[in-house]
Amino acid sequence: MEDIGLRNPESGIETTGLSGLSSVRWNLQEAELVEAAVRRGEGKLTAHGAFVATTGQHTGRSPRDKFVVEDETTQSQIWWDNNKPLKPEAFDLLYEDFKEFAKGKDLFAQDLTGGADEAYSISTRVVTEYAWHSLFIRNLLIRPTRDALENFVPELTIIDFPSFKVDPARYGVRSETLIACDFRRKIILIAGSLYGGEMKKSVFTVLNYFLPARNVMPMHCSANSGPDGDVALFFGLSGTGKTTLSADPRRTLIGDDEHGWGDNGIFNFEGGCYAKTIRLSAEAEPEIFAVTRRFGTVLENVVLDADRVPDFEDGSLTENTRAAYPLPYIPNASETGLAGHPKNIVMLTADAFGVLPPIARLTPAEAMYHFLSGYTAKVAGTERGVTEPEATFSTCFGAPFMPRHPSEYGNLLRRLIAEHKVDCWLVSTGWTGGPYGVGQRMPIRVTRALLNGVLDGSLREVEFRTDENFGFEVPVSVPGVPEAILNPRETWQDKAAYDAQARKLAGMFRANFEKFEAYVDEEVRKAAPNLPLAAE
Repeated sequence: MEDIGLRNPESGIETTGLSGLSSVRWNLQEAELVEAAVRRGEGKLTAHGAFVATTGQHTGRSPRDKFVVEDETTQSQIWWDNNKPLKPEAFDLLYEDFKEFAKGKDLFAQDLTGGADEAYSISTRVVTEYAWHSLFIRNLLIRPTRDALENFVPELTIIDFPSFKVDPARYGVRSETLIACDFRRKIILIAGSLYGGEMKKSVFTVLNYFLPARNVMPMHCSANSGPDGDVALFFGLSGTGKTTLSADPRRTLIGDDEHGWGDNGIFNFEGGCYAKTIRLSAEAEPEIFAVTRRFGTVLENVVLDADRVPDFEDGSLTENTRAAYPLPYIPNASETGLAGHPKNIVMLTADAFGVLPPIARLTPAEAMYHFLSGYTAKVAGTERGVTEPEATFSTCFGAPFMPRHPSEYGNLLRRLIAEHKVDCWLVSTGWTGGPYGVGQRMPIRVTRALLNGVLDGSLREVEFRTDENFGFEVPVSVPGVPEAILNPRETWQDKAAYDAQARKLAGMFRANFEKFEAYVDEEVRKAAPNLPLAAE
């Protein structure tokens, strides 16, 4: 077997269990990986030098194909209502089949780190079948120095073989695609999917499992800090503006997607960003648009025109078009990925029902309620079969990556909020004046004006009212923001239709939260929408 590239000679491919390979290309940098990917026909360059690849049938993650090995340790620690069990012998069989599949192949290996705080980081070796996957994960995780690579010893191993087709009957799973996680051995096997995000989220899943036991809160959120070091966290599901709103040129970007909160403050899990690019424009998101024209950026499922210029308006392959790029590509990005304890937490939701106000202030109990709820809404046309607004509740704003019961994360977050006296806000970037199809999307200038008030502290000083449906506090008047937009009911022409829609959404919140009521105290349960008032 031929070893090419820089590695620790005492920690080679044998750490992964693989053998009989033709070659392993170790820790290749951007130019070498792009050359290899183009040469192997894995994708092509855009007119501006970024690399673009298509991912076939999998244009997003496959949460129904993600399994966790159920053993004597995980049996009592995993939230099995949300995670699918895999028998240890099935994982062992898959692992042996992976080893056989790898024989004679040319593979790529990256030695990387998950977690900017060395006290909590995990050394991660990612072995891939495709060169562009090696570039993708190199962009997304933290890249050690050359000296560190010479002494690198992996703690977590990810093996990614997209062309390995799973026999569902052989392993007791559901399809030809499989993401199998063995937390005891810290090995993750990915088969049957070209979507790069599976690798990234596998690291997040592992950290979500191990860190709470160390009193560190793992979070699916973006983070930035101001000139005075004030830190803000932005929770939110896809499409709510988490990446866009955290990329503020006046503030330092700590990271756009995954962070931990420990004794030392906030730390980024990653060394890169994974931004949605559908309808991306230089005017609305100049920093992100600029990186799509950088060599080394990976574009997933972005359609090119005849001149190989990305057409970000074209969602014919998927609405989930993406750009993966190193964090330093953003001009105001943090060099360390580290920051102090947060001053503000913002929970983002794209409310397509047009019911929620553009901003609300939350108590710690209300913050835990909405964190466990993880509400946003899908809109018509974004997914097959969705013809009207559809509520989505993804607990902790990241249910597919949460191995433990949500109450563990919720209670940890609530304690940290109280301990560090953090202000919490619920911000809707969804619709106003009516639901999707009737109203219009919340103006970005309104959202930014309200967030500016959050970040500079001025919003704490305005007058608030108590929302009659949801019980949280809503500003009555904010300089620079039309007063009517702060009261959603006033933006609807048909007030009775608003009331009906509010009752509907409140009922969805209550129904979704029933599964958590036994795990929270009375104060959190009282943070639920006030259905009797809504009904009146």
